[in-house]
Amino acid sequence: MAARLACSLRPEPLKRYLIQFAHDHLDFRLQEIKSIVSLLGCPAVLKDSDLKNGSPFMELHLSNERDARAIMKRTVLSKRLYELWADGPTLTDVCQKLKELPREHTEPYTREDSSFCIVVDSFNKKISSAEKIKRIEYLTEYNTMFRGRINLKSPDNAFHLLEYYHHDSKSAETPEKVYLGRWISDGQRGIVKDYHLQNRCFIANTSMDACLSLIMANMAQVKENDLVLDPFVGSGSLLVASAHFGAYVMGTDIDYMLLHAKARPSRANQKARSVEESVYNNLKQYGLETKYLDILVADASQDMWREACKFDAIITDPPYGIREAAARIVSKQDIQVATVEGSPHYPQRCQYQLGDIFKDLLKFAAQHLSLGGRLVYWLPTYKPDYSESSIPQHPCLQLESNCEQSLNSTISRRLITMVKVQECQNVYSEETSTTVNNINNFRNNYFKALQQKSNVKQNGTL
Repeated sequence: MAARLACSLRPEPLKRYLIQFAHDHLDFRLQEIKSIVSLLGCPAVLKDSDLKNGSPFMELHLSNERDARAIMKRTVLSKRLYELWADGPTLTDVCQKLKELPREHTEPYTREDSSFCIVVDSFNKKISSAEKIKRIEYLTEYNTMFRGRINLKSPDNAFHLLEYYHHDSKSAETPEKVYLGRWISDGQRGIVKDYHLQNRCFIANTSMDACLSLIMANMAQVKENDLVLDPFVGSGSLLVASAHFGAYVMGTDIDYMLLHAKARPSRANQKARSVEESVYNNLKQYGLETKYLDILVADASQDMWREACKFDAIITDPPYGIREAAARIVSKQDIQVATVEGSPHYPQRCQYQLGDIFKDLLKFAAQHLSLGGRLVYWLPTYKPDYSESSIPQHPCLQLESNCEQSLNSTISRRLITMVKVQECQNVYSEETSTTVNNINNFRNNYFKALQQKSNVKQNGTL
């Protein structure tokens, strides 16, 4: 009996699968898959060496098809996933490897009573329809395993012949790599279009792109019934993405006018905001209103939450002081304007230094994240000054990933993911250790780079 139990607990052998990525946000693709695999807790081996050469294909080994489909239900940067049957430098090599596959591996999908189709696709080279037909004919003549009926519209099984040509050799006749795989599932590229900002009820000047919002939710490993906070919520794009994956969401922002739809409209030719514009209606637009908790007008530099308040994830895009002002409420001892007793009081604001924003953000996350919870945020960087030491650190938070989105030749922003690995012993301690000089200088460097670019353009046209 014990022997049978031990045998039943033996891990399943890993099968070969192939992911085809979309040619979008290249630096984020691998980290998104790693985060999803970690969230699902499924055994996996990722072979990312080809990605470094510019290929959109990555081989990974998984236990079963169920895990493969679960991954594709989350990823927004992957187009398709296949069970990898054969690969090689040429079509002939692929055909030979197909012949060597065990019959029990291919029989369930190539029987005479099933239907199939073969799709030919290429990357970095356009292949004509006639060339595609020649490849299909060669494949089916060389391998007699395909015995089923051909059905191009709704086959029982779809096989994809994929050719990758290196980007430096578009004129080359031979591909860098050829794959043949059985289609398993598509990724979630479609929901990016569904959540496009163009159709969003409420947007602001800095509303986060739908694709990046969903990526951030994946990096934060947001799941059903999680509690997610955005302390710089703006128009709530990150809350929409988190609610899509089943989380309960809330946020804070210091901009009273924006949250109450009284700020200047962000859409062209719109003279005034509608009273219907709100974060709540953004979620309601997609049937996610039951996931909405609340939005508070609050200063992120002031921790107003009780010590026991914990969040499963904190996802945010802090203001950089470029398109939106970075402001905080002035402390009582620093107030310079005298107030008359009994008169209306309006909190006085001052500039919120970037270095202080990230210092406070990490300190807040260290206190209010659940153990194992994730902080995901954007860090603006000036490329000439950037180094790994520029990333803010905290002893309770461990850096999980660091992905760059280049904005121009000198400016980029990095998507930082951190995991809480230990509890804070003192709520008000100054444990946060950050290198803030380069962060505080970002705004000056940004405008300096713009001025240099403008001078070069003017000199070139004179």
